Amino acid sequence: MQILDTDHIELYVGDARVVAEQLCASYGFHVYGQGGPETGLTGQRSVLLGQRDIRILLTSGLSSGHRASRYVAQHGDGIAVVAFGCTDVETAFAEAVAAGATAVEAPRRIAHGGASVVVAEVSGFGDVTHRLVQRDGGAQFLPGLLDTSMAPDGPDAGDLLHTIDHAAVCLPAGELDAAVAYYQRAFGFAMIFQEYIEVGDQGMQSKVVQSPSGGVTFTLIQPDISRRAGQIDDFLAWHEGAGVQHVAFSTHDIVAAVRELSARGVEFAQTPGSYYDMLSARLGDVDVPVDELRPLGILVDRDHWGQMYQIFAKSTHIRRTYFNELIDRHGARTFGTSNIPALYAAKERELAAVRDITHSEGTAL
Repeated sequence: MQILDTDHIELYVGDARVVAEQLCASYGFHVYGQGGPETGLTGQRSVLLGQRDIRILLTSGLSSGHRASRYVAQHGDGIAVVAFGCTDVETAFAEAVAAGATAVEAPRRIAHGGASVVVAEVSGFGDVTHRLVQRDGGAQFLPGLLDTSMAPDGPDAGDLLHTIDHAAVCLPAGELDAAVAYYQRAFGFAMIFQEYIEVGDQGMQSKVVQSPSGGVTFTLIQPDISRRAGQIDDFLAWHEGAGVQHVAFSTHDIVAAVRELSARGVEFAQTPGSYYDMLSARLGDVDVPVDELRPLGILVDRDHWGQMYQIFAKSTHIRRTYFNELIDRHGARTFGTSNIPALYAAKERELAAVRDITHSEGTAL
């Protein structure tokens, strides 16, 4: 099996067109295609967004029985499919199923006007599945099933986001080791990193699995239920099970990206000033001046290979589950070990405010 990259992610949402407008306005995505029953997408409405090498498919069910409708009813808007680009879908599908993956959709070829794509689907974690995608000859996203007449000719000079760096997955306590073993067995991933994270009196265990190509990376996280419940527990409760907590989009200039996205209305997690007061003592000289990082709340870390800059956006979902991360790698290959407590503490402050509001509303009712 040869998995190349994250071909796309698919979010099941209540209204694909509304979410598409929001992502275009706030993050600078472009509409690459759209479709529905009139294009052969039975029972659904889908909008394809893109920015450089990132593709996001937004899908809404048109009836209560549609898979997307059921997903949204249980979990709210969220990532339901993480698609892997493959060199040979039939082989990848057969190997994954033989290794214990559940078959969701057998390989089929979608062809139109001389272009063809082979797709199949297997189980992942929770209600999230993996679509295996084989594109022959640079084929369109879903030939004949999406109207791509509005797609831009190529990357826009103003595009700030480049690729999907990784996805973070929240798992119920006790499921982490089984999930790691599943990705190793079914897809040939390797575990490349692990750590125990403490944020105050909360704790969580994290293990990172990655495809041999390096093109697909999952940070798998489970809460330590012997410690105080925190945001991972909140996600699992509000999402009603395992799911993608956030996706990290890579950028080559995080200062410019955060400034631009903030101007577009994206809200980012706040970082205490004390973090920057201690930064030089902890890391020494950094590539980006601290006086540019401080007002924006951007965090920085260093590993054996280089530096990495990152920041979380605040969730815009009503359940406060899924959110986005921006990451700018200056050679670094790891995931900001020293930053994780600060990142999660910032998210904890954000969610604590939500809990207070929810409690007040519940008391009033």
